[in-house]
Amino acid sequence: MNNLKSKISFTCDNKIIEEATIILDKLGLTIDEAIVLFLKEVIKRDGLPFNLTPSKELLEALKEGEDIIKNPNNYKGYSNMEELKKALLSDD
Repeated sequence: MNNLKSKISFTCDNKIIEEATIILDKLGLTIDEAIVLFLKEVIKRDGLPFNLTPSKELLEALKEGEDIIKNPNNYKGYSNMEELKKALLSDD
């Protein structure tokens, strides 16, 4: 089997790296080791090794979107950008 190694690079918020490093340190892992474990789990499960739970706000927005599709007459529409801007800036 081929034992060549690949190097990956990614961009991440410094705060995320700092917080994750503190937690992983307590577990005796480096960031590199944690990423390798994550990738092995992706392969093992043929997908993400955790469930993604949508936020409450996203679920509410999806529900509202479905309602707009089902009941378009209950929602105001705009013919152009100027009408929309005026509505957004009004106190109504």
